[in-house]
Amino acid sequence: MDSFVRLYLVSGLVLSLLAVSVPVEAEPLQPVDPAFGSYWYQGKAEITSYTLKQARYGEVHPGHAVLIYVTEDFSRTKHVKLDNPRAAGTDQIPILKLNFTKKFNTGIYPYSMMTSIFSPVDPVHEPRTLKVTTTSQEWCGHTFTQLNRQGDGYRIEQRSYFESEGDEELTIDAAVSEDELWTTIRMNPQNLPIGKIKLLPGTMYGRLRHVPLGLHDAEATLGAIAETDGLMAYTLTYPELGRTLTIHFQAAFPHEIEAWTESYRSGWGAAAGSLTTRATKLKSLSTDYWTKNSLQDAGLRRDLGLE
Repeated sequence: MDSFVRLYLVSGLVLSLLAVSVPVEAEPLQPVDPAFGSYWYQGKAEITSYTLKQARYGEVHPGHAVLIYVTEDFSRTKHVKLDNPRAAGTDQIPILKLNFTKKFNTGIYPYSMMTSIFSPVDPVHEPRTLKVTTTSQEWCGHTFTQLNRQGDGYRIEQRSYFESEGDEELTIDAAVSEDELWTTIRMNPQNLPIGKIKLLPGTMYGRLRHVPLGLHDAEATLGAIAETDGLMAYTLTYPELGRTLTIHFQAAFPHEIEAWTESYRSGWGAAAGSLTTRATKLKSLSTDYWTKNSLQDAGLRRDLGLE
């Protein structure tokens, strides 16, 4: 048996195979869903808003999150969006990009966080995400983390105003980033790893918890959610971190993400305890948002429940 769940939709039933702990790359990945092009190559982005209850400083704070998925032409070598894809030749690679934002207040001061994930849409030949960047801004200062694919691992840069982190550069071999699983779900959830695996934890989590950059053991499961209509749950549990992340998404293409929860220890000393961050879908729309930049377009934010 392999380390990837194989889903077969037969007469509306979802069947899954058990897995054993083997390297994540042991089995070739499956191609994107056949309907991928007709949904994603329309010159628009999919924008989905979520109510957010964010665990921070031993309390749960209200806010909102937004997932912005869009396809782009990317540079294999420079790891940037191409200005002129037609002139790029073999350096051009189609990717699915996710911009994942969170905004919430802690008392008097606000947090603004964003992760960008750049994943090739040909997982058979390009199985791993090429680049991940994360920024976090609040009134104390800001941090920046960047992962660039290098061989079978990542070259990582981190910039932080904290003395214990400071400026850091390192390379981690044979690494898979948790962040890329958010795009894997949308392209083909059959490619989600299950069983005992090693991952780079999500970079937003790493910034909030100040977890040193590195691989951690995780247990991954995937299955249908009882008493729901076509929803799947993908769960990552990190025993040594005391952290669990569960993502709920539609089993049917295009596999929209409906909600997620993330539990870990928050707070200080005797008052610290396990808290759960929760995000629940509000609204979704498909639009070329980069053209919607005038005052008259502000109503689209109200449509997303962001006002």
